[in-house]
Amino acid sequence: QGQEKLSCNPKKENGTHVVLCELGNPMKAGARITVDMELSVSGLEDIGDAISFHLQLRSKNSPSPSNASVTVTVPVEAEAEMELRGNSLPATMVLPTSWHWVEGSRRLEDHGIKVEHVYELHNKGPGTVSGVTLSIAVPHLLGDHVLLYLVELGTEGGMNCSRHPPLNPDQV
Repeated sequence: QGQEKLSCNPKKENGTHVVLCELGNPMKAGARITVDMELSVSGLEDIGDAISFHLQLRSKNSPSPSNASVTVTVPVEAEAEMELRGNSLPATMVLPTSWHWVEGSRRLEDHGIKVEHVYELHNKGPGTVSGVTLSIAVPHLLGDHVLLYLVELGTEGGMNCSRHPPLNPDQV
């Protein structure tokens, strides 16, 4: 009828984490108890879609014909907000109306004006993320003409990149 806080003690038992809560001693015959538990579990990034708790009511009374057991499965949902920031250097550009491509030249200036695009992917939390894929489509052709000649692709922070079309096909 009244509400009481339980005294619970975590410990390891047979390679698993166990939390023992003392419900009361002595307990009257036919007593009914409802227990609400709030658990805080960390390190669930790679646990999968759910975590299971095995709950068992044990009595120290002798004889104890049944030690009622139940498994409770709780879904795990990761929450993280991603933010993509982009920047071009220079921010704006005016292309000449009569640009002449210098065939066979190895100088970058003869192939166009340098434009650098920088993209930053930020995790705003609260959870951590892994296995993120970011796809950026860069138009490199306009009909049969080269629109953007891709020279270099760089990354920071342990990311892997795949690219299409190949970078610097004319070895400029």
